[in-house]
Amino acid sequence: MTDTTTSGSRIDLTATEREANLDLEQLKQLVGLVDYDESTDPFPVTGWDAIVFVVGNATQTAHYYQSAWGMELVAYSGPENGVRDHKAYVLKSGSIRFVVKGAVTPDSPLIAHHAKHGDGVVDISLEVPDVDVCIEQARRAGATVVQDPENLTDEHGTVRVAAIATYGETRHSLVQRVVDGVTYDGPYLPGYQPASSTFVKRDGAPKRLFQALDHIVGNVELGRMDEWVTFYNRVMGFVNMAEFIGDDIATDYSALMSKVVANGNHRVKFPLNEPAIAKKKSQIDEYLEFYGGPGAQHLALATNDILRTVDELRKEGVEFLDTPDAYYEDPEMRARIGEVRVPIEELQKRKILVDRDEDGYLLQIFTRPLGDRPTVFFEIIERHGSLGFGKGNFKALFESIEREQDKRGNL
Repeated sequence: MTDTTTSGSRIDLTATEREANLDLEQLKQLVGLVDYDESTDPFPVTGWDAIVFVVGNATQTAHYYQSAWGMELVAYSGPENGVRDHKAYVLKSGSIRFVVKGAVTPDSPLIAHHAKHGDGVVDISLEVPDVDVCIEQARRAGATVVQDPENLTDEHGTVRVAAIATYGETRHSLVQRVVDGVTYDGPYLPGYQPASSTFVKRDGAPKRLFQALDHIVGNVELGRMDEWVTFYNRVMGFVNMAEFIGDDIATDYSALMSKVVANGNHRVKFPLNEPAIAKKKSQIDEYLEFYGGPGAQHLALATNDILRTVDELRKEGVEFLDTPDAYYEDPEMRARIGEVRVPIEELQKRKILVDRDEDGYLLQIFTRPLGDRPTVFFEIIERHGSLGFGKGNFKALFESIEREQDKRGNL
């Protein structure tokens, strides 16, 4: 993926971003990309490589991401090409790559993982320019290496991979796509074959609904947020971007604490949440209970037209959290927000939240949980200068989540 070059503080596009016809200025708006000097980074991370899900039915899930979320099937691995215990489908939208895996045989290790956690993210795979440098730094900093560096080769070339453990049963695979000066040109990794789908988008559907991955939120147990913030600082050289505690991130009934870490160029951002003591069960408590431990709570998908994205997703049956009309009619909120690119009434019609900080503003909306368990969900985000995470919306968002929790009997 990386024919990326970095010279001094200049940053270039990754091969996947070029393939998606993104440009640097667009990425700076979409995900808040910043320049940085890779040569000073002890654990340089180019960006996201793939988000790997374990699901109960990969075949149906792959169809769902195509039909509802507008993603494109690009690769496949399974019994037909020698992988006996599971199927895996690779889907893309812009520079985002999802891999959905489901067990085929009763003795597949994916069975036990899914029984415990349900559908969820097992691997937040990161592209790096040098796997061995990263693994050496990880060992030195005390991380658990769960896969030593090795080369994977097929007719498309060679990829070098390794992996480290992080919170819960989540891992970071590290993927180096340029080995000995040659860029791997297969559809995903060796062992995967190119694939396409017979699914046909309905007339008028956009080419894609989202362009890039903005951030992934991890939920961890009470008292362990700072431990994992320190892990990302110490092991991977990530910097602290933001901290949300106290009244910023509490309602009358529940509370949580959150800190955000990011890699040098801010392509990869991880808000890390833990529950806080409150009158009732927070969304983090609910997640930890139903996921069976720490894990990735939600993925934020960046778009440059959130109104159309939300309209198109609703047409395909995707459900979003509700926001009361009072949110949009609050004069204090309107004064704080000021002018945004669309009338507030258009945001109100779609229940899209808006927040402004010293750098600009953002628009965001959150889906209901995607699966049977109240665990993983998606955020749709459109940035206009803001590098934040919607701090001004936290109370409205959490109250909306609490209403859903109460319907489920989990508040």
